[in-house]
Amino acid sequence: MKKLDTRLYFITDSTMYSEDEFLRRVGAALKGGVTLVQLREKERTSREYLALAEKVHALTSAAGVPLIIDDRLDIAMAADAEGVHLGQSDLPVSAARRIWGKDKIIGATAKTVEQAKEAYSQGADYLGVGAIFPTTTKVKTILTSTDTLRDICKSVPIPVNAIGGLNSGNIDILAGIPIAGICAVSAIMKADDPCAAAEGLSAAMREKLNI
Repeated sequence: MKKLDTRLYFITDSTMYSEDEFLRRVGAALKGGVTLVQLREKERTSREYLALAEKVHALTSAAGVPLIIDDRLDIAMAADAEGVHLGQSDLPVSAARRIWGKDKIIGATAKTVEQAKEAYSQGADYLGVGAIFPTTTKVKTILTSTDTLRDICKSVPIPVNAIGGLNSGNIDILAGIPIAGICAVSAIMKADDPCAAAEGLSAAMREKLNI
């Protein structure tokens, strides 16, 4: 059984930063207590993606935090990351599980109860559900209602994380929904102090969501 703590799931965005500054911010977020890191790169070549993944993996490994690679099973395998996250247009969870085996983390995006059940049946370890709010990332998003999020949480026995524009000032909307955690991008990545931002978000989750 994989040990999986999705409580404060940090998704990166390197588009605004030099590599050194990007890696500094990832390191600061790790010091702030993020429990998972997803490297998300939509524009890099495969070689560039792998090179960055290896550098980020050195940071996450030192912190004892799993590294998840967005979209690309090949990059995840080449970097020896702990997991991969697959969207609805990516490789099916069942295929990734067949290729990579049972011991690696495979997460999936789900926007409906049907998608959630399918991902679980194919072997997903956790789900990312959203977007709860509009986002500023360069990722196509469809807003997901909190009612749908609640229904998805009740439909599968694996951790469900809310994603999409979430920060310490608006997570109240998730109160009472049995999520395992939240996914944060801009709230940490764009903060003046990513370490303090992660600490503050974690404290807000304890206070407002009891997680």
